[in-house]
Amino acid sequence: MVALEAARAPAGSSPPGRSRGMTLRGRRTRVAYAFLIVPILFYLAIRVYPTLQAFWLSFTVEGSPGLTLANYSRMLQDPIFWQSVYNTFLYTIITVPIEMALGLLLALGIDRMGRFRGFYRIIFFLPYMTSIVAVSWVWRLIYARDTGLLNEILVGLGLPAQGWLNDPDQALLSVAIVMIWQTMGFSMLIFSAGLNAIPKEFYEAARIDGAGGWKMFSRITLPLLNPTIVFLAIIGVIQTLQTFTQIANLTGGDAMGGPLHSTASIVVYMYQQGFESYDMNFASASTVFLFVLILIVTLIQFRVLNRGYKL
Repeated sequence: MVALEAARAPAGSSPPGRSRGMTLRGRRTRVAYAFLIVPILFYLAIRVYPTLQAFWLSFTVEGSPGLTLANYSRMLQDPIFWQSVYNTFLYTIITVPIEMALGLLLALGIDRMGRFRGFYRIIFFLPYMTSIVAVSWVWRLIYARDTGLLNEILVGLGLPAQGWLNDPDQALLSVAIVMIWQTMGFSMLIFSAGLNAIPKEFYEAARIDGAGGWKMFSRITLPLLNPTIVFLAIIGVIQTLQTFTQIANLTGGDAMGGPLHSTASIVVYMYQQGFESYDMNFASASTVFLFVLILIVTLIQFRVLNRGYKL
């Protein structure tokens, strides 16, 4: 019966049961687009639209028609904004080099161990996997002026108690220490992967030529770790420029970013303008500033750290 219908069908028509003009490749492409459409729409709604909206809001003022640079002018004249920019650069300069250096030292030390390498890697990586909020609150208790562990140790040693988070001269460094302690395990793990990727034959050949430990480190290890260093530097700088959670929880409440704005970052300033002062247009201007800053710093890092990269 099917053969008879096929014989009666006009020349060039598709066989029964098969959609016209649809090949197997076409059906697979259609299915692929059907599966991709949901994440694409989600990305557009969550990422692209808010970004474009922030750019638009930054050039508008509530109640005023047309586009304007008033938000940027007001931002550049605000001393608290420049304080937050200065603090953010301090966080970056302090935390990124130190956490990378400590991570490399830990990776080198663990790599020399014959046993329990995995155990020590897990131990040092645990703080990075722990919730930032939980870590910040534990350190907030440690830094407490009257009942904190650090001040109890200092008083027990006959030294004066310190203000830590309550002292404008110590608060930023106290927050930076927490950031370093939590993130150096991530640097350690990435450096360990980089060290394992270096062929052992290079070191054996260097030993045969009479090279010492420092010469092998400076001539073999560091050059071959350059991609790892570039990756960690870029990731570390981007994360530090967006620092918020540690500051919000260590100096939370009415004193967030305090005392005297000594710990406020650009993102904290942005949050205060948008969600405390309810001025989303002005907060969007600082968002655009942060976006441009991260872009510029990242391009500079590529140029300085990665010799093979061309802008």
